[in-house]
Amino acid sequence: MSKEGKRTGTIIAAHGRHYLAEAQGQRLQCVTRGKKTNVAVGDIVDLTLTSPDQAVIDKIQERKTLLYRSDQYKSKLLSANVDQLFIVVATEPSFSDDLVSRALVAAEAAGIHVRLLLNKVDVTEMLEHARKRLQVYSAMGYEVIEVSATGQPEQTGATLAPLLQGHSSILIGQSGMGKSSLINILVPDADIATREISEALDTGKHTTTFTRLYHVGADSSVIDSPGFQEFGLYHLSEGMLERAFRDFQPYLGGCRFYNCRHLSEPQCAVLEAVSEGKIAKMRHTLYGQLLHESSQTLY
Repeated sequence: MSKEGKRTGTIIAAHGRHYLAEAQGQRLQCVTRGKKTNVAVGDIVDLTLTSPDQAVIDKIQERKTLLYRSDQYKSKLLSANVDQLFIVVATEPSFSDDLVSRALVAAEAAGIHVRLLLNKVDVTEMLEHARKRLQVYSAMGYEVIEVSATGQPEQTGATLAPLLQGHSSILIGQSGMGKSSLINILVPDADIATREISEALDTGKHTTTFTRLYHVGADSSVIDSPGFQEFGLYHLSEGMLERAFRDFQPYLGGCRFYNCRHLSEPQCAVLEAVSEGKIAKMRHTLYGQLLHESSQTLY
């Protein structure tokens, strides 16, 4: 931007209503006008400087993608403009199929490519069990990549680095899956960067409670998000939901009724696929649960 005091920046961290933007090599503490909190890490924003290191967000530029979760009352933005999602699971502690499936549905609805990362493969006694559980996802065409962040850090870095190249990626997962160890491999100075961002956001020592973006090359970035145990999808309509289940797609349009909800209708192609084992029962159960949730939305 040419006007004095105007900048275009990228949001690299968010905590509550406090944001940190990077603009022309400079980090700026940012606030929104009024009480709006609809800014996500990864957003490209138009800014007006209010001091040498502070700015107001005037406008969010058009997003390529938006990944978020939502409960009955509000939405929680995870990232904007990412084109790749890594869902981090581990051999131990046990991961939640519900959370994995919900993240897959959210990514499909947002048009974001997904890979699953199975971490801690050095814990061999639990490895086969974890692999078996992940077969339901690989059968749908989702790539499962095996790594060991603490056991084989160099090999893990060598495996993941090419996959990040040229992409805007985000890592999500439950607490305890080893996401922080993976970030430290991908971003060698992540701890220092996190401390700096934390100080800039005035969040003190709560370094794991905010989402932040790291550059991992000239045209690549990776976003780290806090671990969470729930992934609400109240914002997805019925039509969006059925299309966001990749395993349903071959059967959509094959039902007797054009407005089939795939719950208990006669001659439903999706239900027939479930009964024949072509769609996993747990996936159809989740679909029914999500349909119910979407009907409960209050916002």
